[in-house]
Amino acid sequence: MPTVHLTVRGRVQGVGFRWFVREAARRAGLAGWVRNLADGSVEVTASGSEQALAYLVAAVRRGPDRARVDHVAQELRDDEEGLQRPFVVLKGV
Repeated sequence: MPTVHLTVRGRVQGVGFRWFVREAARRAGLAGWVRNLADGSVEVTASGSEQALAYLVAAVRRGPDRARVDHVAQELRDDEEGLQRPFVVLKGV
């Protein structure tokens, strides 16, 4: 299964962004996690079908109503072992 790693910048902490990502990932049947980073960004790692990953990336680019997504850095990776299923929210760094 392909894996995507995202770093999301903008107004993405304190606005329900991690919960929004978790719910979108679970709807898509993805494994992985989302967490806040110390610099104010949000990090996402997800694994699943290409169609499910495309759905998640589109949702992340949109974000919840109170968020403002300024930039999404996207990196495709080889299948990562041990990603959580169902998709979870991790404590920030």
